[in-house]
Amino acid sequence: MDPAQFLTAPRVTIVAGKGGVGKTTVTATLAMAAAHLGLRALVIEVEGKSGLPALFGKERLDYEEQVLFTADGPHGAGEVRARTLTPDESLVEWLRDHGLKRISKRLGESGAIELIATATPGIKDVLILGKVKQLESRGAADVIIVDAPAAGHAITFLSSAQGMLDAVTVGPIEAQAREVRNLLTDASRCQVVLVTLPEETPVNEVIETAYSLEDRIGIKLGPVVVNGIYPDLPGLDESPTAAADAEGVELSTELAAALDAAATFRRDRQELQRHQLSRLAKDLPLDQVRLPFVFRSDLGLESLRALSESLVEQLGRLDSVGSPS
Repeated sequence: MDPAQFLTAPRVTIVAGKGGVGKTTVTATLAMAAAHLGLRALVIEVEGKSGLPALFGKERLDYEEQVLFTADGPHGAGEVRARTLTPDESLVEWLRDHGLKRISKRLGESGAIELIATATPGIKDVLILGKVKQLESRGAADVIIVDAPAAGHAITFLSSAQGMLDAVTVGPIEAQAREVRNLLTDASRCQVVLVTLPEETPVNEVIETAYSLEDRIGIKLGPVVVNGIYPDLPGLDESPTAAADAEGVELSTELAAALDAAATFRRDRQELQRHQLSRLAKDLPLDQVRLPFVFRSDLGLESLRALSESLVEQLGRLDSVGSPS
């Protein structure tokens, strides 16, 4: 499939996954890929504490948009912009948009916004998703990528609109929740990309999350991104010590033990990886995009560029994006 079409056919892509699987890195990778394809990407951070700005060499995000990256390549000029959304600022803006500017100012100054949010379960998430819906409707970017909360909260986050509709039947809050639900359930406007690692617990959780999202919300699921894939290394079936002996190379006891331990670790890791990838494919019939493990602690633009190239290349090999039946 056309990678640009994957990123823009539904304008909103929500990235979700268990904490620690690299969800924010995948969000940044998708945005970088979009920019190199000549698209305008807008990244939405909803928790305000992710490491996304650091990946682009920036310190922090604010409610106002800022440009994180620009690209001028063979596909034209593209850019990555980003902002953080908070319930407080979203509510104040929503009130202003509905002719309640004076009330919004007083609420902000008094601290009553937190009280309102606490007294109305789900309103925070609906306010944030309502702002995402507004940005999508206005065509604020070619692709809007939302770095969603970790997997457990992601289900609550994405089901908040339906929960609100079950409790409220009339009024502006009902209208906001209904518009959010319409966005989330419209496959031409929104999709969720789940992220996992090739390990047992993350795979279990991503399978459970996928079916929960589809059953409870009816949201379109894109391909699963399996992060942190170790490349296969040939020759691991033979002991490094035995191979050195065969070549007439003498190793110290310490070096021989270290090499054997490293080879054993890599063999076990590759076997675990193969098993989990196979299990994921069997239990969750979605296409898989596999991103390589990056052997460095300080991810930055160079790493994102390499990851985005791998992402685009794999998206180009997909025929279609499926969903669990």
